[in-house]
Amino acid sequence: MPNSVKFNPEYPDISKSNELYQRAIKVQKPVTQTLAKGPGQFTNGVAPKYLQKGKGSHVWDVDGNEYIDFNSAIGPISLGYAYPVVDAAIEKQLKDGITFSLMHPLEVELSELIQEVIPNAEAVKISKTGADVCSAAIRVARAFTKREKVFCCGYHGWHDWYIGITSRNAGIPEAIQNMTYTFEYNDIEAIKAALDETVAALILEPFIFEAPKPGFLKELAEVCKANGTLLIFDEMWTGFRIAIGGAQEYFDVKPDLAVYSKACANGMPIALLTGRADVMELFNHEVFSYTTFGGEALSLAACIATINELRDKNVPQYLDEKGGLMKDGYNQIAIEAGMDIYTRCIGYNCRSMVTFTPEAGNGLEVKTLMQQEMIKRGVLWAGFHNMCYSHSDEDIAYTLSAYRDVMPIMKEAIQSGNIKQYLKGEVLEAVFRKVSNYNIKPKTV
Repeated sequence: MPNSVKFNPEYPDISKSNELYQRAIKVQKPVTQTLAKGPGQFTNGVAPKYLQKGKGSHVWDVDGNEYIDFNSAIGPISLGYAYPVVDAAIEKQLKDGITFSLMHPLEVELSELIQEVIPNAEAVKISKTGADVCSAAIRVARAFTKREKVFCCGYHGWHDWYIGITSRNAGIPEAIQNMTYTFEYNDIEAIKAALDETVAALILEPFIFEAPKPGFLKELAEVCKANGTLLIFDEMWTGFRIAIGGAQEYFDVKPDLAVYSKACANGMPIALLTGRADVMELFNHEVFSYTTFGGEALSLAACIATINELRDKNVPQYLDEKGGLMKDGYNQIAIEAGMDIYTRCIGYNCRSMVTFTPEAGNGLEVKTLMQQEMIKRGVLWAGFHNMCYSHSDEDIAYTLSAYRDVMPIMKEAIQSGNIKQYLKGEVLEAVFRKVSNYNIKPKTV
């Protein structure tokens, strides 16, 4: 019998997952289209590699094992898998067609809705992916300011202007790499010192897990304005989660441009760029940023249905409440188990992360063990609580009970000094995406 969401006596049978993986490595390079979903982030030998279906907050792998999912498809699932209202909107549009030879009315309808809910949306541009709109925002900022350099903080997708500063920059001309620099989050004085008349745009995730210092985002906006640099909020994770209008609404700071994707369409591929009308005007004739599937109607219908549901049900408040139960519950269990010197859960309630201190040992080995034991108990665990509207009180109570069950195992392994001997599968690979120490290429270098 496949495992389910309970205290299973054995690790899940993942035979079909492994068979698919063996087929994949013969024909795919790489085997995953999203690094965070790939086998390096889920322990090979224990974790499933392929999911077949989802409903609400639960998913089933290709071997039929069921799990509570706190990854939410790495962000896009904001309401839940197979959410009826969104699926109905997709099915209704599907009967009329998917993509067309002229513009579709839903493009207008969605843009009007975005203007209602996003504070800086004097104008709206629609595209397909987060990387699309990040690059479009950088390009239009360069055109508007007639400057070339970019300051960034956080993760902004795979396009040349950003990924050139990371360790995975093969194939990107040095001239492109030399136009982008990083800055340390919350360090306003360092930003002031580095900004000059050559910087077109400053783009950042308003927060990842560390909260902004009081006044940091407001002062950042003022500093950018004084320097003639456009401020861009990358709201892939904050948009529609911390508030419907994202961090710019939550912190009452209006950036010149902002980019959104993930949560806005409950899994369908769509991305949004919002901003000042005078800047966005350049997209009409001077700045080129178009794509065939930009007006694909199923995603437009899903996006409208999702945003209306998020707003009508006040989903951000729900995520805050339920995410708070998860985060606070984890930290209380760690205290009760005498594990708080090794681990704690950090971040905003809508998206929190379990962390381990250096005293716990090798971070990847510790995370692998936690994942292994949570998966055995029916929780598809990758270290994050990406909350969605379908995470129920029952899900949260069960997950906390699983943490309570696993914590003594973690403690024993950590205190043994040999975590590896507890592992049934391969150690996880380092996460490419940085969540702290962002200043990998300061301008002074």
